[in-house]
Amino acid sequence: MFVAVAAALKRLGTAVTPNPPGRLRRISLATVGALLCTGLVVPGGVAQAADGWSPRSAYTSTDRGDGTYTVPLLRSDVPDISVERVPAAENDEGRDVYYMISTTMHLSPGAPIMKSYDLVNWEIVNYVFDRASIGDSFSLRNGQNSYGQGQWASSLRYHDGMYYVAFNTNNLSGAYIYRTDDIENGAWQRTALGRGLHDPSLFFDLDGTPYIFYGNGNISAVRLNADLTAIVQDYPNVFTANNYAGQPFIGGLFEGAQFYYIDGWYYAVIITWPSGQGRQVVMLRSPELLGRYTSAGGVNTYEARGVLNSNGFAQGSLVPISGADGETDWYGMFFRDTFPIGRIPALIPATWQDGWPTFGNNGVVPVDGGFDKPIRLTPAEDLFERQKGIVTSDDFANDAPHKAYQDEQWTIPAPPDIDESLIGVELLANPGFEAGAVAPWAAQFGATLALDSTDPASGSAALKVSDRTLNGSGPNQFLNGKMQHAVTYTVSAKIKYTSGPSSVRFNLAADWGSGVQVMTFGNVPVGQWTTVTGQYTVPATANLNNFKFAVETPWANPQPPSSSVEYLIDDVSIVGQPSTIEYPTEAEIAPNGSRLDMAWEWNHAPDNRYWSLTDRDGWLRLTTGKVVTGNYVYTKLANRAELAWFEEARNTLSQRTFGPRQSVETRIDISGMRNGDVAGLAAYNRGFSYAAIKRSGGANTLGVVNRGQPFAVDLNQSTLENFLPGTTVSLGTATEVYLKADLDFASPVGQLWTTFHYSLDGLTWTQLGNRVGPQTLDGSLAHFMGHRVGLFNYATQQTGGHVDFDYYLLSDTLTGQGRPLDTSDLDAAIGYAGTLDEADYPADAWAAMRTALTAATAARAGEFGTQNQIDAPERALSYQLARLGVLRADAPELPVTVSVQARCLAGKAYVAVQARNDHDAPVDIALATAYGERSVANVAPGGNAYQSFATRAASVPAGSATVRATGSINGADVTSVFTAEHPAIDCGPRQVQ
Repeated sequence: MFVAVAAALKRLGTAVTPNPPGRLRRISLATVGALLCTGLVVPGGVAQAADGWSPRSAYTSTDRGDGTYTVPLLRSDVPDISVERVPAAENDEGRDVYYMISTTMHLSPGAPIMKSYDLVNWEIVNYVFDRASIGDSFSLRNGQNSYGQGQWASSLRYHDGMYYVAFNTNNLSGAYIYRTDDIENGAWQRTALGRGLHDPSLFFDLDGTPYIFYGNGNISAVRLNADLTAIVQDYPNVFTANNYAGQPFIGGLFEGAQFYYIDGWYYAVIITWPSGQGRQVVMLRSPELLGRYTSAGGVNTYEARGVLNSNGFAQGSLVPISGADGETDWYGMFFRDTFPIGRIPALIPATWQDGWPTFGNNGVVPVDGGFDKPIRLTPAEDLFERQKGIVTSDDFANDAPHKAYQDEQWTIPAPPDIDESLIGVELLANPGFEAGAVAPWAAQFGATLALDSTDPASGSAALKVSDRTLNGSGPNQFLNGKMQHAVTYTVSAKIKYTSGPSSVRFNLAADWGSGVQVMTFGNVPVGQWTTVTGQYTVPATANLNNFKFAVETPWANPQPPSSSVEYLIDDVSIVGQPSTIEYPTEAEIAPNGSRLDMAWEWNHAPDNRYWSLTDRDGWLRLTTGKVVTGNYVYTKLANRAELAWFEEARNTLSQRTFGPRQSVETRIDISGMRNGDVAGLAAYNRGFSYAAIKRSGGANTLGVVNRGQPFAVDLNQSTLENFLPGTTVSLGTATEVYLKADLDFASPVGQLWTTFHYSLDGLTWTQLGNRVGPQTLDGSLAHFMGHRVGLFNYATQQTGGHVDFDYYLLSDTLTGQGRPLDTSDLDAAIGYAGTLDEADYPADAWAAMRTALTAATAARAGEFGTQNQIDAPERALSYQLARLGVLRADAPELPVTVSVQARCLAGKAYVAVQARNDHDAPVDIALATAYGERSVANVAPGGNAYQSFATRAASVPAGSATVRATGSINGADVTSVFTAEHPAIDCGPRQVQ
């Protein structure tokens, strides 16, 4: 549910109040009940609405409702798409079904499965995984993160009744294959391939052999074993960008390849980005899948052609669509960079000639340009599809369906057993060289070691290191049995040299037989004692029984001048620090009984101990589980730029943004906050804007934070997230605050400007300063996704504080537009609901509609302060009403007679399907088998739709055909689905025809 009656009733009072200008009056709960029970209309003129209900398309739909749509689709960030069709003959719905997957990087759950019947309107029906890993980097633990990394560029394929997803991870041990036999509700089985495969495309050849094509700049392939659990053969450089050097469509990117077999040719679809041009689509084709590996003379057999260079529409899929003539049309589904919203896909028609497509209108695809929808639905189906989207309002009622990915199983590794007697004590023997001897220090790589009392840093002696000829020449000491896995050590030494370069870098290093590991380093200027110090955590791979500590200078070839510098060293130290390392736990990962709507994703894998929909019925509770440290950096970036505190907050819950304008409203109970807590509503990426409550010294203050570009490498996190002047409000004794974020992506295009408002009663709203921004694409691609809207709570001083969010209400109307509150769509939906008969619909669907109607009627009876409070219940009710439209229990069936036969012709098997229209009016008929599909429009009464489908085989097993008939009975649109069986047939030499 989106906005249940509980949320609506929370906003109602118990007495009639005066009607302020611009608001709707509030009435009693008793009146609400009476209105529902008697069927009387609520104030505001609902009576006219029964005939006027015509709901708009969902926020993320570009369906115009007249058989056309505009591109790009979805208005939201859905990059790296892969689309797969499941034909009508291979599903139980009687029509083609499409599924799409996208990149979600560090978000959890990840790899969303989206579903559509018309390729224009989509909804999220599942996720491939709850969390991609339980390790530190996907869980915001121990300074690690997966910003801009994680899951990338999935490939979705359906083969022999099984669904497969292949994707690469940039920091989680390479590529994975997931599989399930139920893409919407089943559990996914995961297989690690053990290596990275950039932008993988899973492809099943005609004989079923599975391959993955991958690469950037050069496209290579691997062949998998039959059960897709291991790589068995490599095919490097099947073709490369250099093979097409000089072509105007080659340059920059050469990646994202997806492979298809069409009419005897193998096709690859690739994104390129030539210098001085926009992103574009290149297609390659070959009669042989592996090209040079199977061709005569080992020549490249793939020919290439630029097929789309218009407004940046680029990477994506080819999509098969059943044509009316029984043939298959192929469209393109390519995304376009539309930051800061993100990378948005577009369904683009193609005209094929001589085996090559021309996309759009003669190669032109205008932004916001319109096309005819390629798949025809009944009016009722079309209306319902238009209500589906990938963002949603939510009342946190914990009523989302349970999904199998939520029960994902992980093995929790045991934390290391730490010997506390070795923590906090000096592990080096003779660290200050005061023992009267050099031992147990030893020389390596030809160095000479001697005590020197002429210039110690402290005490009576230092160690002189001379006769150096190599960078590794210097002192070492073995620490076998003293060092411990996962312990962080403070490592330091005082160093001085008097002759040589103006400064020398010294490395304090470890070596356990797997190469030198720099524990810390420092630059030492000539002529003065300098302390080199830092911290180092011993990895689990270290051999603790052969652990050597050494002092070195950097290696180069030839050896640099620093390799011969003689120096003094004193007060060397290695001390283990008390453990502050977090380890994954069962409680962190185990389901907590709370089920969020599919539109929500967490910023990295959540800690399930610190969020809940059950601690307080109808509210989302976010509890602080740890204190931010300021010690996190972008592991993706070479400059190791620091993260802001906000980015370090693990349990931030978010949805996609949508354009061109979006408004979000929430209500927060702040009574459980503790000193140092920061909680609020954010529009965020690496650059972010948020309105938040900060608790300090027992007082709550509201304000606005804006972080824009350029992004500094080193941060003062506290200063960075100071409230902007002119935006702060002391909340006094208030325990609840309403926040509203108005996101404008259109003023100007390419920038996000956000205006925040607050209220203490949900009715009277005040703007918090001026609009803030601009937020734009971060050129470093540190996050590399569109801006999102998030609910967050993090601690800067102590854990255990919590905030409760009552709801999340969406609208596409901004306060700054100055429009009066408009209830006409809500009134129309309520009025239309009053015309329906319960007997006509399934009981569960009727009950869902009545719940939405109760909430909508209660909201309409009250007083509104924002358009969000109107639009959220209307959208929820309209969805349920449209759903009822396709579920009428008493829908009549079209009289159609179906027959199917298996026949032989010239030694090949054919499956012939015939459907006779026994109706008294024309009907549209679609025939579908495992060997093809055909649609026939306007079949006259008594007429037939017929198709003999070539199987291209000498024999076929028993199977079935599906016939979908669409027509009108007594003025109502009706769709009927029929299934007929055919026997097996063998057309070999012994077959008598």
